[in-house]
Amino acid sequence: MRLDIYFARRFAWSFTLVFGVFFGIVLLIDLVEQMRRFDSDQVGVMEAGQLALLNAPAAMYRMLPLLVVLATITLFLGLARTSELVVTRASGRSALRSLAAPVLTSLVFGALGVAVLNPIVAATSKQFEVVSGRYANTGGSVSSVSEEGLWLRQASAGGQVVIRAERSNLDGTRFFGVTFYGFNRDGSVSYRIEAAEALLEPGSWVLSKAKRWTFSDLENPEAGAVLHPQINVKSDLTRDQIRDSFGSPESIPIWDLPRFIRQLDRAGFSALQHRVWLNMELANPVLLAAMVLIGAGFTMRHTRFGRTGLMVLFAVLMGFGIFFLRNFAQVLGQNGQIPVLVAAWAPPLAGIFLSLGLLLHTEDG
Repeated sequence: MRLDIYFARRFAWSFTLVFGVFFGIVLLIDLVEQMRRFDSDQVGVMEAGQLALLNAPAAMYRMLPLLVVLATITLFLGLARTSELVVTRASGRSALRSLAAPVLTSLVFGALGVAVLNPIVAATSKQFEVVSGRYANTGGSVSSVSEEGLWLRQASAGGQVVIRAERSNLDGTRFFGVTFYGFNRDGSVSYRIEAAEALLEPGSWVLSKAKRWTFSDLENPEAGAVLHPQINVKSDLTRDQIRDSFGSPESIPIWDLPRFIRQLDRAGFSALQHRVWLNMELANPVLLAAMVLIGAGFTMRHTRFGRTGLMVLFAVLMGFGIFFLRNFAQVLGQNGQIPVLVAAWAPPLAGIFLSLGLLLHTEDG
């Protein structure tokens, strides 16, 4: 048990070191990118640093599997250089038994990443979009899904238009039980339209069986309400913009994701992308454990055998291979080409089985 604690502490220190080095690199690169992106008169070093700090957690979270591979390589190269691996093997402890502590530590890191770091990344990503949008002075559309239905906001020539609908079709081009609220630039309500259905066509919404209230000069808006078989409301939105505005699972904390998926289903949107992301996050600890086994499979050897640099290269390449296989499976899962569970769990399990085969071959000759 004391040796397991020692290995776990060494792995945690290696991971912390690698994480700190890459966090500094990512922060500097993003700082330069934010200063290049915005006008220097509006965004100085302090503002660019704020944006870089808000954007860095998301980048580091995506890189966690690769950081675990590098931390594992650092750990076992250090143990081999000091001959601690030789002493451990001479005492009768097998390679797989020595890997128990780093693997369990990576599982703990993965669970903490999903439970703690994922909500932090979601919050910082949202804040980054808000702050960068303020510096860029962008308007555009904003959408959300709640228990009452779905809400959408679009810019208009006279101000803003807020749209509420009970449900939608899968691609977000047809809303049912819809209400349009028109707002002036000073924030006052100018009109309200209720319609049974709203269809998005190029350049406008086409509202069927609609009733319009005007609030500008009338003391009693109901007296001036007009029924229309069809009304056109100008819009520069597209189907892809609406679908993408509801389709950013990275910005939703994992604790809120199941509820958000149920709300999407009730609203009529496809929640396949969010289901794939949820299962990917749940499989993340297993992926980190696979990365530990991959790194150990190539570097858990004494340096006197030579070809250390080649083994490190093989470990990094295999880690990148599993990482890109996971991203490719995610795309296939989001497009419905493969089942959700296969997209989320097949890449980490494949990494575990491949690395275990390599370790067993090395261990038993």
